Amino acid sequence: MSGPLNGIRVIDLTTVIMGPSASQVLADLGADVIKVESSGGDTMRNIGPMRNPGMGPLFMQANRNKRSIMLDLKNPEDMKQLEGLIAGADVFLSNIRPRALARLGLAYENVQKLNASIIFCSCVGYGQEGPLAAEAVYDDLMQAASGVSGMFERVDGKPRYAPVNICDRVVGLNAAVAVQAALIHRQRSGEGQSVEVPMFETMADFVLSDHIGGLAFVPPLGPTGYLRLLSRERGPYATTDGYLAVVVYTDAHWRRFTAIIGRPEVLEDARFHNMQSRTTHAEDVGRLLAGELAKRSSSEWLTLLREGDIPACRVNSVDELFDNEHLAAVGFFSEVDHPTEGRLRLPRSPLLFSRTPLKVRYLAPPLGYHNQELGMKEHEPELSTTVINKA
Repeated sequence: MSGPLNGIRVIDLTTVIMGPSASQVLADLGADVIKVESSGGDTMRNIGPMRNPGMGPLFMQANRNKRSIMLDLKNPEDMKQLEGLIAGADVFLSNIRPRALARLGLAYENVQKLNASIIFCSCVGYGQEGPLAAEAVYDDLMQAASGVSGMFERVDGKPRYAPVNICDRVVGLNAAVAVQAALIHRQRSGEGQSVEVPMFETMADFVLSDHIGGLAFVPPLGPTGYLRLLSRERGPYATTDGYLAVVVYTDAHWRRFTAIIGRPEVLEDARFHNMQSRTTHAEDVGRLLAGELAKRSSSEWLTLLREGDIPACRVNSVDELFDNEHLAAVGFFSEVDHPTEGRLRLPRSPLLFSRTPLKVRYLAPPLGYHNQELGMKEHEPELSTTVINKA
């Protein structure tokens, strides 16, 4: 057995980041994920750099442990092949807009007729009962709509995007959780069901979990926003030779920190007296920390802070992750030989199971690589020759 979801089959009609990240979690957990692509393939295949067309790094990182088949879903013969797969599957996962899915004959009502016990998970932009149900969305739009970009404006005066696909990946994780919950319900009751995972509502909940603030109360007790997270002075903090992330958070942390800097009288200041006052005066807290951290090197501070059991770490660049001592010790990266792409560096799933360990069963597949293995008709790929180089 490899992974706790061994024996679960997922028919995966997802593209880009959000849907594939959800099916990636299920695949890493042991599910047999069959990725269904058109002749042009998932658009993320075209984001470079790459050795061969259609095998860019973003695609490969989101599609390990999956099998790829290429089908033309407007072709009746190909649709019959897909219907055969659905009939024997446990999960149908899609981020195709519901109206387009219905035009293909793959609405929940149609799929349920093929397999009454299937878990039908639809990842959508907006909940389908609202006025924006038909809108197309991407991560940038959801960062803007959900308040993520607006949080940057409150910090430094200009809305911005976080430099990661945070909405796609948060919603993808929620979709993977929802699918597994539905599978548990089916195991107990025998019932399949439809599951809707809307990006906007999921991210609104995600943002408000931190920032609902005074609007949690009726009538409101104050504005929205967790002031510590919105502070312009939150850090990371410059040292004499780099930057550190330091969280002097609890009262115990502050007693030890003020002892380290030789300023115990700081805690007599009402702004720094307890967690509530420090949150209210987060800007002053940040300025104090910045002033003190600037006096020593990063190594000196790390030694002192660890002795005081105060959380701190260096600010790593993405490049530095590949030489990170901890990641090396836990075997996070490995080098593998891909059947078409040659030698690759592969991060593993971060999850560890004592009874059902996870492993890489399939490297990210070329388009239609498993058609023959799964008894599907062979097709000729029509991959885009345009490479979007985001290296």
